[in-house]
Amino acid sequence: MERSIELLAPARTADIGIEAIRHGADAVYIGAEDFGARAAAGNSAKDIGRLCDFAHQFGARVYVTLNTILYDDELAAAERLVRELHAVGTDALIVQDMSLLRLDLPPIALHASTQMDVTTPEKALFLHRCGFRQIVLARELSILQIKEISDFVPAKLEAFVHGALCVSYSGRCYASEACFGRSANRGRCAQFCRLAFDLEDADGRTVVHAKHLLSLRDMNRSCSLEEMMDAGVSSFKIEGRLKGMDYVKNVTAYYRRRMDDILRRRDDLVRSSFGTSETDFEPRLEKSFNRGFTEYFLHGRTPVLSADTPKAIGEYVGIVERRTRQGLGFHVSGDVQLHAGDGLCYLTPEGKMEGVRVNRVEGGEVMAARRVSIPVGTRLFRNLDYAFTHRLEKETAKRKMRLDMRLSETPTGYALHLEDEAGRSFTLQEDAEHAEAHTPQEEAVRRQLSRLGDTPYEAGSISIQTEGERFIPASKLGDWRRRAVEGLLLQPARRPEDDAETSAPQTPPRCPRQLDNTANVANREARAFYEACGAEEIAPAFEIKAPADATLMTCRHCIRYALGACTRYGGKKPAWREPLSLRLPDGRRFPLEFDCKRCEMKVSQA
Repeated sequence: MERSIELLAPARTADIGIEAIRHGADAVYIGAEDFGARAAAGNSAKDIGRLCDFAHQFGARVYVTLNTILYDDELAAAERLVRELHAVGTDALIVQDMSLLRLDLPPIALHASTQMDVTTPEKALFLHRCGFRQIVLARELSILQIKEISDFVPAKLEAFVHGALCVSYSGRCYASEACFGRSANRGRCAQFCRLAFDLEDADGRTVVHAKHLLSLRDMNRSCSLEEMMDAGVSSFKIEGRLKGMDYVKNVTAYYRRRMDDILRRRDDLVRSSFGTSETDFEPRLEKSFNRGFTEYFLHGRTPVLSADTPKAIGEYVGIVERRTRQGLGFHVSGDVQLHAGDGLCYLTPEGKMEGVRVNRVEGGEVMAARRVSIPVGTRLFRNLDYAFTHRLEKETAKRKMRLDMRLSETPTGYALHLEDEAGRSFTLQEDAEHAEAHTPQEEAVRRQLSRLGDTPYEAGSISIQTEGERFIPASKLGDWRRRAVEGLLLQPARRPEDDAETSAPQTPPRCPRQLDNTANVANREARAFYEACGAEEIAPAFEIKAPADATLMTCRHCIRYALGACTRYGGKKPAWREPLSLRLPDGRRFPLEFDCKRCEMKVSQA
């Protein structure tokens, strides 16, 4: 049996979602007006409906994120919102709060959000038995761990392949709430992990000064897609619901090409939507926002930290060979062509990231827009390619499906039958005179039927079955074609593995007897759900009552390893004395605990 493979792209707005579909996405995920884990990326039900209408032409899906934890006084509003989203065609909800399994919802598929912290086969099986159609895996899992879950659980598995990384396991980060009163689990993350810290040892000595010790590089798993497919991943997710149009176009188009290369030679895998996307630019991942790339822990522990800056670094362009014109100009080694408007960045001798805009380029000499003092030998990066970004502001892709047509003669007129690659079919019957033609008409008829314009179609086979040459006015053929296409698009696409209508299970699965605050239980319905599953002691969510000794972050990223002091991975025994702490400029301290058995680091509050 063929397995359906999905490329899932982010959409900050409906228009960005439409472009993601045009550039090759099989599905998009978008935030509604409320209850999404990116509070700054909300959209009305009307706009989401417009996105659904466009996506469904190609058999593509639209998932709406309702992945915040809910309070008691929000349950009724969440229920109303789900009904609105179902009415406009939403295919599934990505959720975190288990209360949604107890509310009176319409029949709509539920996907388990990455905030549910799925790291084990047992947790994935529990969620599958709860009725979740698709399960988003924790970013921290390796290929072997993904395969273990896939072998254990029949649900579809979704995994991130690209974009920004949270340093803590998603759903288990409470630093933003603890420090700034802004809960990440409520969609208001203050990006604590992107701040600069001092690292202090047990004696109060500064081991590292003013570095971004929790800020990670961005994920890029484009070279491991087939390996992930073979491990059991069916949905490949690009992070970025706050990203702009140019980012989504470029990254989606890049992954579409890589995935198509795989699917063309695999007869056991099939794309989950229809149509072919053609772009008029060459997608390149290094051109879009990134802090440097990592596969994260897909193939074990490797460097993941981006300590110098939490901002975009971009692509490496070369080394400053010499400076000219009193600091306004410089020459750069390498073959990368720079242009006016480009943004460059570099690390100063003091360890700070600085940026400069290119004013013009003359004969290999780069003229800066302001006076800069970049030492000879400095490595330069381009974090804004002006020409590339400007190109992406225009129309850059078309997506079309094959449409086969048959025009046949009937006793009282003609029938125009259409079939598309999405499995739709429609026949338009028209009464019309059988006017005899004195010259061949077949090419003229084909030409008129092929004029599909801004529809999602391009002509495939066109069969003309008439008894002799018939004259049909071009205006009449055009009208038949237009109405037949409209009728065809009213039919649903026959998508592989269409989502079943899912709801809460008839018999609740069993869960542990004790649940701590990481279960994120913030309302009565979520509590009742877990109680029905066998929980007897349920701690309230951190946002309801913060435990005195709570861990603020649990991370696979390890500062010991990043500083070359993990002897398990060949590092040297450190000169500092533990425990270590992170300290902000305002004096707040955050002790670190290293759980070497689990290969994890925990961040707490002093």
